[in-house]
Amino acid sequence: MSEEKKSLNFLEHIIEEDLANGMPKENLRFRFPPEPNGYLHIGHTKAIGISFGLGETYNAPVNLRFDDTNPAKEEQEYVDAIKKDISWLGYSWANECYSSDYFQQLFDWAVLLIKDGKAYVDSQSSEDMRAQKGTPTKVGTNSPFRTRSVAENLELFQGMKDGKFKEGEHTLRAKIDMESPNMLMRDPLMYRIMYKSHHRTGDDWCIYPMYDWTHGESDYIEQISHSLCSLEFKPHRELYNWFRDNVVPFSSAEYPNPPKQREFSRLNLSYTIMSKRKLLTLVEKGIVAGWDDPRMPTISGLRRRGYTPESIKSFIETVGVSKRENIIDVALLEFKIREDLNKTAKRVMGVLDPVKVIIDNYPEGQEEMLTADYNDYEEGFGTREVPFSREIYIEREDFREEANKKFFRLKLGKEVRLKNAYFITATSCEKDENGEITVIHCTYDPLTKSGMDTEESKRKVKGTLHWVSVKHAVKAEVRAYDRLFLDEAPDAHKDKDFMEFVNPNSLEVITAFVEPSLQTAKIGERFQFQRMGYFNVDDDATTDNLIFNKIVGLRDSWGGK
Repeated sequence: MSEEKKSLNFLEHIIEEDLANGMPKENLRFRFPPEPNGYLHIGHTKAIGISFGLGETYNAPVNLRFDDTNPAKEEQEYVDAIKKDISWLGYSWANECYSSDYFQQLFDWAVLLIKDGKAYVDSQSSEDMRAQKGTPTKVGTNSPFRTRSVAENLELFQGMKDGKFKEGEHTLRAKIDMESPNMLMRDPLMYRIMYKSHHRTGDDWCIYPMYDWTHGESDYIEQISHSLCSLEFKPHRELYNWFRDNVVPFSSAEYPNPPKQREFSRLNLSYTIMSKRKLLTLVEKGIVAGWDDPRMPTISGLRRRGYTPESIKSFIETVGVSKRENIIDVALLEFKIREDLNKTAKRVMGVLDPVKVIIDNYPEGQEEMLTADYNDYEEGFGTREVPFSREIYIEREDFREEANKKFFRLKLGKEVRLKNAYFITATSCEKDENGEITVIHCTYDPLTKSGMDTEESKRKVKGTLHWVSVKHAVKAEVRAYDRLFLDEAPDAHKDKDFMEFVNPNSLEVITAFVEPSLQTAKIGERFQFQRMGYFNVDDDATTDNLIFNKIVGLRDSWGGK
């Protein structure tokens, strides 16, 4: 086997085998089929990457199909958000499809199943149906309505469509096997009555097809060659194939290519919820500010937080395609955004917890503009001018009156380098009535200016601090985010609600001071605040009110907590 063959994942092996067995390459067609009942999250990026990635690998079309069969939970807002997210990730779909476009065809095929004795109208209550369906260890029993005549079933099903019955009064079920070890094969529902307006079809329909009936038939209509889904749908494969093989028109030349369902493991991420229903609960209860809250694992939340499409794609590629469920450490995702931004983000200075420094021997009223590189390690990032004056802000944690030899930042009697500026030495400090340091007094050496190439500037100083000039500093709101959940698997506890693990300190709003070059930063632009982490300009920011989101720290700080 060639090296190329060895690198294939198991889905690619399946496709290669099908091609080797005679499937024309031009028959390859894939799809990504989200239900528009919520925003896409990081878990969906694996399915997106697999389907669209295979499309790119084989130069095959990939449909974006919305499985919109439940008007009670689906909205146009979700459709628009899903399209935006997929486009942002850098993928293009061949056709934009909707299961609702096939409602009439699905109805007609259901009628054919009834005529063929393979579907019937059941008039039991949902409670009775659950009871007679049995358990995994006990076979089900036939519905008392299972033997209705074809004529009666056709009349009732048409009456359901025409709105003659109440919700729950009748359902349409496939007639398969109530003793099947696979409970999904025990006469599954195909249609239910719902008097809900659909976001696309309005009030044209009052019966709506169930997912299992709709999904495979939509694949067939679109002539999808490989229907790829996550592992929880593996038990559904038998039903998928039954529907596929029992609808009469599929034997015609109009639909020559039966789709093949295959399953891969879904993406599970530590400290994260992957249920759209539970994510909606966080939104509805006000735990987060919306689906695009930067703490949310939604693609829109990650985008607003400052994640890049490249970092997410690299994450998905590293995770790979497998058949076995596992939990991926969220630290890998954080590593990927650090890796990407380390190569692409400009370095700037911002002080998040400021304390004032007065350089006593710097001339009062004097100001100077210092030239600073946006990146000391890579060319092509350019430079900017940074103002310097007698009074500056530094981080409060960067100063101690006394400290041991391992503290290389500012302390009394010791010298540090100010990034792009001078060496300063702390001489004294002022405190308020609570003992809080309010001002640090220093002296500077005018011969140590960055770039001077003097003997003085070559002195070995272990500490380098970032800073901003007090007079020129731009006030900014910084939203520092922590993980939304304190537990590694917040929804894995049978005896506890996932809401019990919400981190009450997942957001800290800080008033910071940043260098004036950031005043022209655009929404979504990403920066490294030197020594502090990576940040981006939030959607709420204006020219008069700068707001930055903390994307991620420079290194993993979670492990030590």
